[in-house]
Amino acid sequence: MHFLCCYILSLFVFCYSISAPPIPISLFYTNPHSDPYQGLTQLASTSIARAHHLKNPQNAPTSTTPLSPYNGGYSISLSIGTPPQSVPMLMDTGSSFSWLPCTKRYVCTNCSQNIPAFIPKQSSSSKIVGCKNSKCGWIHKSFDPNSSCQDCQQSETNCTQICPPYIILYGLGSTGGVAMVETLSMPHKKIENFLVGCSLFSSNEPAGVAGFGRGISSLPSQLGLKKFSYCLVSHKFDNTPKSSFLSMDSESDSGRKTESLSYTPLLKNPARPGNSALLEYYYVGLRKITVGGKKVEVSYQQLIPDSDGNCGTIVDSGSTFTYMNKAVFNAVADAFSEQVREYKRAENVESLTGLRPCFDITGYKDVRIPELKLYFKGGAEMALPLENYFFVVSDDRSSVLCLTVVTDNTLLGPEVLSGPSVILGNFMMQNFHVEFDLRNERFGFRQQSCQD
Repeated sequence: MHFLCCYILSLFVFCYSISAPPIPISLFYTNPHSDPYQGLTQLASTSIARAHHLKNPQNAPTSTTPLSPYNGGYSISLSIGTPPQSVPMLMDTGSSFSWLPCTKRYVCTNCSQNIPAFIPKQSSSSKIVGCKNSKCGWIHKSFDPNSSCQDCQQSETNCTQICPPYIILYGLGSTGGVAMVETLSMPHKKIENFLVGCSLFSSNEPAGVAGFGRGISSLPSQLGLKKFSYCLVSHKFDNTPKSSFLSMDSESDSGRKTESLSYTPLLKNPARPGNSALLEYYYVGLRKITVGGKKVEVSYQQLIPDSDGNCGTIVDSGSTFTYMNKAVFNAVADAFSEQVREYKRAENVESLTGLRPCFDITGYKDVRIPELKLYFKGGAEMALPLENYFFVVSDDRSSVLCLTVVTDNTLLGPEVLSGPSVILGNFMMQNFHVEFDLRNERFGFRQQSCQD
């Protein structure tokens, strides 16, 4: 550990002694597949892997999980350091801790895309978080400085022991580094002592993460945001320069609702302290699901968190496809299978991708699929356009339409019974303006075109 700390310190130069304009938010892709079916399979697998981590977060050293490298994510560029260095980071409402590729020695294995690293030595405001710093406990939840900061016992006033390095494990990758505080420059404001992870190595994770969860280390918490909102441009798994905007409001004290948005309350998870990571998710009260106007029979107990914090529905910008546990998914998938009789099932594609149902639509010019609609607490209704829950994948011989909702399968192990039952991913939120009103504890949305 002493050698590791000395190596880390050599990478830094430091001493031990309003409502902002919107920020562009862009599609982020890595390692696109030439085979469309292989690409769809990878997206389904990474969505399930992320769901496993979100459902069982206590297995990780911290309560955060970065986005998987193969799914379509959404990135923002943040200006960090003095002078500012622009760093692209994936926006993630399913985690709170923010981290970025850091130092010239940053190593990322199994990463096909080069992401610029933040260089601490080029910033006069970079400081490693000390072991006694209260922000060290923001990362290591069970951290006790009295027992962990042994080197500080000899010198309480001039301790040079750093906060222990973090290692974050998640579905298909990992990252590790040290915590630092930096200056975050917003368009009309500078935030000093902003906690961010300086990752020295990663696997399957080329870009950093901007954590927008409900935890104390999240970007909204550190900036004191009253609300934030964004609109996700449509993504068809192709690289595209199109972008929209993320808006952050730290001044609004009004209870006024945004015009034309439908609202549902943001709910608290009653999880016990041992499952504190579940408290960082944005829960909403999903009350009913219909397919083609017919109610899908789902147990109410699946849709609300129980006394242990399990079940319920969360909104997660870091997941691509929506996840449903087997009980909910089977009911929804069976509803589509029963109502769609015109097209033959593409069972070979279902076996390949793990998605179902898939329908062979080769030769059809007009395709009719029942509408999927979500009903939330408070009366808000989300009628989804077809492209938000079905995806067409084609090659030279055929065209297939697949439901882009995933559940547990044998490829990634048995079903994880803990955690949320439904995880609403970013694919389902394409071309929706969504608002997280933190002051008034509500989630708002409306369908609209999100292109510039």
